[in-house]
Amino acid sequence: MEVDKKEIESDEQVVNPWEVSAKDGGKIDYDKLIDKFGCQRLDQSLIDRVQRLTSRQPHVFLRRGVFFAHRDFNEILDAYEKGDKFYLYTGRGPSSEALHLGHLIPFMFTKYLQEAFKVPLVIQLTDDEKCMWKNLSVEESQRLARENAKDIIACGFDVTKTFIFSDFDYVGGAFYKNMVKVSKCVTLNKAMGIFGFSGEDHIGKLSFPPVQAVPSFPSSFPHLFPGKDNLRCLIPCAIDQDPYFRMTRDVAPRLGYSKPALIESSFFPALQGENGKMSASDPNSAIYVTDTAKDIKNKINRYAFSGGQDSIEKHRELGANLEVDIPVKYLSFFLEDDTELEHVKKEYGEGRMLTGEVKKRLTEVLTEMVERHRRARGAVTDEMVDAFMAVRPLPSMFE
Repeated sequence: MEVDKKEIESDEQVVNPWEVSAKDGGKIDYDKLIDKFGCQRLDQSLIDRVQRLTSRQPHVFLRRGVFFAHRDFNEILDAYEKGDKFYLYTGRGPSSEALHLGHLIPFMFTKYLQEAFKVPLVIQLTDDEKCMWKNLSVEESQRLARENAKDIIACGFDVTKTFIFSDFDYVGGAFYKNMVKVSKCVTLNKAMGIFGFSGEDHIGKLSFPPVQAVPSFPSSFPHLFPGKDNLRCLIPCAIDQDPYFRMTRDVAPRLGYSKPALIESSFFPALQGENGKMSASDPNSAIYVTDTAKDIKNKINRYAFSGGQDSIEKHRELGANLEVDIPVKYLSFFLEDDTELEHVKKEYGEGRMLTGEVKKRLTEVLTEMVERHRRARGAVTDEMVDAFMAVRPLPSMFE
């Protein structure tokens, strides 16, 4: 199904792979996005099925609706129930040296999926895309890809089930053949409709969508999936990446491939409020994995938008507005304990807990999480990066 990017943007919000914003500082309307994009809401019955099939509690991002939409995820579960495996595909555009917490969300969730379903994973580093969109040199894009790979590896992926590749290093052979096949199926008019390209864009941008499309096809990885051309692919990603895969799903049957399935997340809000996703160009809009404990405390106390009232008396009387409160939003992403989260929301929403107390708890949660990530990243060597990026079979990938 083709959706015109301009049509999506005319409805008071902009959501595409390069820009996310709501009108007049408002919130992204995800119901409207689902209608426009033509995906499905991820309902409780699917989450219950995941728990039954994996014999483990669903990830916090599933339980709390962070991953909220899908395309054909039910078909992936149907096949898995019959004994048919699948593989995971996600990625990262390496445009900055340090990742913020929003960047980690798809990788945290993908690690859970890999462990729960015991399936292989390919991770694409689109260093070519960032070279074209961010005006970075080829060499700088490649350097950032390796630096970002260290942060990804630090999330705890299994090297025996994971292949990380950068486009500059890997594109060629069977992968490139699939790119050419996809390119022949997508007209210029269709690409302009889906992605909003104009006559002012250089032709490199027009040529990129097939690069992100073809990791959805197992034949792009002959060293991993020889003779497994019917293996299904599941893509965990933020919903702004949906246009790439609408295009991919449109052309896949014409090439004799299965359509990739998607499971899609909402955006992690900026500290200043829910008008889109965090911006790497504004360091105070985000918590970075390189931030110190002091940085984290300062950013939360100074910049995290509060739904609390402007005086203690008023707050005790009216309670906090949880709909706009960023510390509560962040806790709903990263506080593992469901009971504690509900307690905070009840006490804060009814005025018994103050903004300062909620920000203090969030500071503790994020400081511990960032410190844990920093230690893990510090242990990632160049040799480990080489091991994840080596073109090799994964003999135990379905065990």
